[in-house]
Parts: sequence; C-alpha cells; structure tokens
Amino acid sequence: MLYLKEANYEDIEKEYEYIRDLPKDENGFTNPDFQISRKDFEEKALLSYINQSKGIDLPEGYVPCTTYFLWDNDEIVGLFRIRHHLNEFLRTGAGHIGYGIGKKYRGKGYATEGLRLTIEKAWTIIPEDEIYMSVHKDNPASLKVQQKNGAYIHHEDDKEFYTRIKR
Repeated sequence: MLYLKEANYEDIEKEYEYIRDLPKDENGFTNPDFQISRKDFEEKALLSYINQSKGIDLPEGYVPCTTYFLWDNDEIVGLFRIRHHLNEFLRTGAGHIGYGIGKKYRGKGYATEGLRLTIEKAWTIIPEDEIYMSVHKDNPASLKVQQKNGAYIHHEDDKEFYTRIKR
C-alpha cells in the first residue's frame, strides 16, 4: 500500500537512511542533509523538518514547508515537500511542491502516484488557486509525471519548465 507520512521521530531509522543516501542535488531536487550523521539527523535535520511544517524557526525568506515520505508498505521510496504558500522567490522558481524518488524505485510509477497523493494534500494547505512546480528540461520523466497529474507548462526559460495545476 502506497501512502504519504509526515516526517516524524517514530520512523527515524528509515527516514535517516533515506535522507542520508538521497543525492545532494539531483535534477533540481536538493538534499542539504546528504550523508548527514545519525546524531545530526535526529538533533538537527528531523527537528527542522518538523518545525518547518509548523512555521517554527524558519530561515529568512522561507515559508512553512511540510516534508512527507512516500511509503510502499514498510519501505520509504520517495520524498515530497509542500511549501504552504508562495513568496516571490517560489512564485518565480521552485513553486509549491518538490519531490524525489529513490534511484532503485524509479520507473515504477511511484512518482506519479506520490505526486497525486501530494497534490491532494496540497489543496488542503495552500491558499493559491494553482499549484506551482518546476522541472529541469533535462528531466523529461518528471515533466511527464507532472503532466499525468494535470500540470501544464505555464512558461519556460533556458533550464526549466514552470508548470501549473489548476484547482
């Protein structure tokens, strides 16, 4: 069974392993906690994920953001983030939702279904009438995932497609 679950201390071991091994930057999805120590994950990173979802201790220029792990039964297969609203930087860049699927789980439909589940949650959180996302032009698989979930290309630049999903 596939489901999303917010970052939490109950699942810390599996969350830690997933975050530690997720590349630092892959196709625009960044993981500042790549190869983090177990101790730092527990004391800093995981606490930050939980606090960010509540708007606590946000760095300047950040908006509240909830981190969800995508689970297939008892295994984490992906990570999805919902930014609760847009600021100017997000409106012209990354948008509301970012996601990454573990390498060994790609090509199996996890991104499409995970994004569908994330969009359902996003509509209960965000105030805007459209969900904003972006995707590197050299990542056609991710663009296809977004389009399967109702996204259209709003505009583009040299490196990115900027997509939208209407409410």
